Amino acid sequence: MSDDHKIAVVDIGGTHARFAIAHMTGNDAITLEDVVKMRVDEHASLRLAWEVYANQIGQRLPKEGAIALAAPVHNDVMQLTNARWIIRPSLLSTDLKLNRITLVNDFSAAAHAIAGMERESFKHISGPHNSLNGDGLTSVIGPGTGLGVAHLRRDNGDYRVTQTEGGHIDFAPLDVLEDKILSNLRQQHQRVSVERIVSGPGLKNIYQALADMKGLEPEKMDDQELWQKASNSDDQLAAAALDRFCMCFGAVAGDLVLAQGSNNLVITGGLASRFQERLLTSRFQQRFVAKGRFQSHMENIGVYLAADDNLGLKGAAAAFIQEHQ
Repeated sequence: MSDDHKIAVVDIGGTHARFAIAHMTGNDAITLEDVVKMRVDEHASLRLAWEVYANQIGQRLPKEGAIALAAPVHNDVMQLTNARWIIRPSLLSTDLKLNRITLVNDFSAAAHAIAGMERESFKHISGPHNSLNGDGLTSVIGPGTGLGVAHLRRDNGDYRVTQTEGGHIDFAPLDVLEDKILSNLRQQHQRVSVERIVSGPGLKNIYQALADMKGLEPEKMDDQELWQKASNSDDQLAAAALDRFCMCFGAVAGDLVLAQGSNNLVITGGLASRFQERLLTSRFQQRFVAKGRFQSHMENIGVYLAADDNLGLKGAAAAFIQEHQ
């Protein structure tokens, strides 16, 4: 990619979409300009949101672009997993007036960005301080509106990212409380995936199960308010729900690392920075390594946090570079 190359980049999640201009400099370094965050539900389509973004920054957008979205990217018609926008790849170039375009799953984009991050950009959570730049595989996982999962493989200085739908594997309860959570959710869903518990909305499901077990009527609040009260320990039941969330997250993350054969785990996503301190004091690590005969193996996995709201934008640009260089 030549110096002084600019493309439009978008990171579309279940709740918010972020737009920016990505500036590629020497050695494929990426900087972002004119970052704008919008609510997905306030715009009827990507095309209309794209036009709003161009008007907000007051300039014509580049003729090349990269889009990260919370959906599989290999279909002719893509419905966002947790939002109402429909993306038709065959029409995007015309709709958005782009000569070249890269489409990438949002968590694949996160993995692309992580591939280019310096060691000091990561916060160590648990396990050994393993190298993040050596050959091998790193799992990337993050709870937000849903649960995103991808993996990053490095080999001889190159890397490849694989999109997965690991957030939709079955939830496996490990004690009586989690049996109750599963029982509650089975009344609403024929099949309960880990995303129903380990995600932003999942905290409310845990909160409700705790209240049911104690015979309490839980306080009515939206997801954002519940997360705030849980994080600040303003509500003891909400705080207990967050502790249980971290335990479930540890168990799920450990299962995915085992399944993918990874050397390291990087946590990211919309909630990463919100509960990072709680992860350090919770039973996340205990559940992460509690894999029976493989506990000693899991104790050698390094767990890190990459808390960057613009990770998807940078990763979309990195995916564009990898596709078109």
